[in-house]
Amino acid sequence: MPTCFETQSTLHAAIIMDGNGRWALGRGLPRAAGHRAGVAAARRVVDAAPEHGIGVLTLFAFSSDNWRREPAEVTALMRLLAWYLKSQTASAVAAGVRVEAIGRRDRLPESLAAAIASTEAATARGTKLRLRVALDYSGRDAILAAAGGASELSRAGIDRRLGPPVDLLIRTGGERRLSDFLLWESAYAELVFSRILWPDFGAAELAAAVRDFRTRDRRFGAVPQTAVRCSSGWLD
Repeated sequence: MPTCFETQSTLHAAIIMDGNGRWALGRGLPRAAGHRAGVAAARRVVDAAPEHGIGVLTLFAFSSDNWRREPAEVTALMRLLAWYLKSQTASAVAAGVRVEAIGRRDRLPESLAAAIASTEAATARGTKLRLRVALDYSGRDAILAAAGGASELSRAGIDRRLGPPVDLLIRTGGERRLSDFLLWESAYAELVFSRILWPDFGAAELAAAVRDFRTRDRRFGAVPQTAVRCSSGWLD
């Protein structure tokens, strides 16, 4: 098993995009404005990811628990996500980005489900970056579904049903919890937290997180061979 970033062909980075609502409210704007600004941040990060050795990028866009929010905000967010997928499909194809969604689809609006299917089909040949967007997603539900559908009830069997293991997990907005995101895949993920609200996050902040990741000694339970530099886990 590789023990440092340099020996891995690609890095799987996952991001909990937190802080859209607080960003908007702090500026006297409706929460929907924060989500629109969050889409712009997602574009910046997706564009910058490959140059930092990121081959898989998973973005937490909407959790299964987010259905508890005000219906008007949920509706606006669903429309924004559908628009984002439609508007970014051509550029994703040109950039070699393969887009896929993880999570439930049966509760999504028909327009969003159709946009997901169309974007996935159009970008299926992308090889530069695998962009996974978590929608109506719960890590616990994903593990249950994987266990129920696995041909063998083992770690390897569940691994095959879920996505690749996470190397670097970033959460913006100042909170320090996983919030039911990629729980199985993040078993040995390096965690980085940022107080920066998601709409203000961009290429420079992503680069800083990757630099911090590269300083980590990933031992996977083994004894370190040299003195280990401790990291606070905070970007700022």
